[in-house]
Amino acid sequence: MLLFHKKKYATKLLPITFCLLGLVLTSCNLFGGNAVKQKTLVKAPAKNQIYTIPETGITDFSTLDPALVHDTLSTTAIQMMYTGLVQLDDHLQVQSQLAQSWSQGSDGVTWTFHLRPNLKFNDGTPLTSADVAYSLDRALQPATRSTVAPLYLGLIRDADQLLAGRVQTLIGDSIQVPNTNTVTITTRKKAAYFLSMLTMPCSYVVEKSLIKQYNTGFTDHLTQGGGAGPFKVAQYVHGQKLSFVPNPYYYNAKPQLQQVTFAFYPSDDAAYQAYLTNHVDTTGIPLSTYATDKKRKDFYQIPQLWTNYYTMNYLIKPFDNIHIRQAFELAIDKKTIASTVWKNTVMPTNHIVPQGMPGYNANLAGPDGTQNLTGNAAQALSLLQQGLKEEGWTSVAQMPAITLTYASGISSFDQEVTALVQMWQKVLNVHVSTSTLDYNTLLDKITASTGSQDGLQFWGLAWVGEYPDPQDWLSLQFGQGVVNNNMNYGQNVGADAARQQATQQNLASADTNFRAGARLQIYQQAEQQLVKDVAWLPMEQITANFLRSPYIVGIVDNAQGITPPDDWAKIYRLQLQ
Repeated sequence: MLLFHKKKYATKLLPITFCLLGLVLTSCNLFGGNAVKQKTLVKAPAKNQIYTIPETGITDFSTLDPALVHDTLSTTAIQMMYTGLVQLDDHLQVQSQLAQSWSQGSDGVTWTFHLRPNLKFNDGTPLTSADVAYSLDRALQPATRSTVAPLYLGLIRDADQLLAGRVQTLIGDSIQVPNTNTVTITTRKKAAYFLSMLTMPCSYVVEKSLIKQYNTGFTDHLTQGGGAGPFKVAQYVHGQKLSFVPNPYYYNAKPQLQQVTFAFYPSDDAAYQAYLTNHVDTTGIPLSTYATDKKRKDFYQIPQLWTNYYTMNYLIKPFDNIHIRQAFELAIDKKTIASTVWKNTVMPTNHIVPQGMPGYNANLAGPDGTQNLTGNAAQALSLLQQGLKEEGWTSVAQMPAITLTYASGISSFDQEVTALVQMWQKVLNVHVSTSTLDYNTLLDKITASTGSQDGLQFWGLAWVGEYPDPQDWLSLQFGQGVVNNNMNYGQNVGADAARQQATQQNLASADTNFRAGARLQIYQQAEQQLVKDVAWLPMEQITANFLRSPYIVGIVDNAQGITPPDDWAKIYRLQLQ
């Protein structure tokens, strides 16, 4: 997902009336005397097992149809009540869900899934392999008008034919139902990341009878059924709240929480104040209180699969030269920018594959061979001089003019770009002009830069991980002919183009390597070369900064910000006794 704006996070906080030490809490004498008695935190009774989450920045969910969802907040709600064949666990590894097991055919493209026995939707209706096939086919049907299913289910053979209206269904074609407990899916090519893509919401199973009865309006009737996840809808009041209760037919251990409510608040500050008065159990942190809140014991900072970066067009001078690209990166003090511009609400980084996901390489080095994040001014200047010599230029004055383009309207990025321009001027004595465009125009210009010497020269953007597989961060960005390779990596006539193409070949081999360990090793080696080549100039990894009540226990935070379905059996509320 291409982005260049700050993401909002729904987060969690602490009632501040008490002083907490482990599970034993001493009440504080508000008049300055000694502690008068001890109270113990115990598991709350069922009637008090309630968890309330504020939703800000929206007035309602965009959709509760898993085939259509494309935003984070709506996805969070959808994951409460639907599941798919497979989903992600706390470590963002693929785990079985509706599928009890699966196997891959010797051809590398045939996947057979065996369902758990006696599955049911949350209204008690049996769930069979026919429901799985229906849901996958429905998501790809042109009439559904999903913008996400073609991306994440497009690996299924003949999905393009269905989307184009050339075939009527994939059921009986690439989606086979040999019996009530078995589904076979055939992909159009070998893809080791296929299971990761199947964890996306558009593959979740929906109840056909509800859709048949209400058509596109079925999401207003989810109290009657719809999914097979750990919860079912108890009440949905548009623009006010969405409440869930445990699904009595859930196939694994049932949730301990007896009510989970997503409540809409008009602003981040309103949600924060609601948390301080114990009306919600989670809140984001206003920037104005961040310095104070980050000292609290209930403060969390969790790296997310979101990287802000800049990139250079390999078809436009001077960035067809690797040493000039490296000079620009090493002239930057990323740590200072993270501190002064972002107030340490982000993590400076040299990585493409972000921290917190499978395949993260903790030993990755920057272009200078170190893990330094404060720049390397001496080497940057030396590399610039080397690049100038290679281009036949005797001074920076002979370099073509350089313009950095980025999205308008976001003050933090204005400040960051200002700092970058100053650093390049100070370290390299190179002047960089800047240009801003509205976000949609910027994306159009970036797309038009593919294969073009007349496109953008240098731009800023961000990537938010779609599924936690290195393929999403590497092959999908820098592979031969992929739509995101707008910087023209490996698609140029530069002096190091052959090496770039070799890296692209390594990425392609990793994509089809079904030996997990070997596959990740190839990706890590390719990422190291991409960083050395400055395919991206990574700046910072976004983090979720929040406070969470210690009365809510059992949540395992991860870089995707998800709670796996089976985790709800381990999450419950404490209270004082």
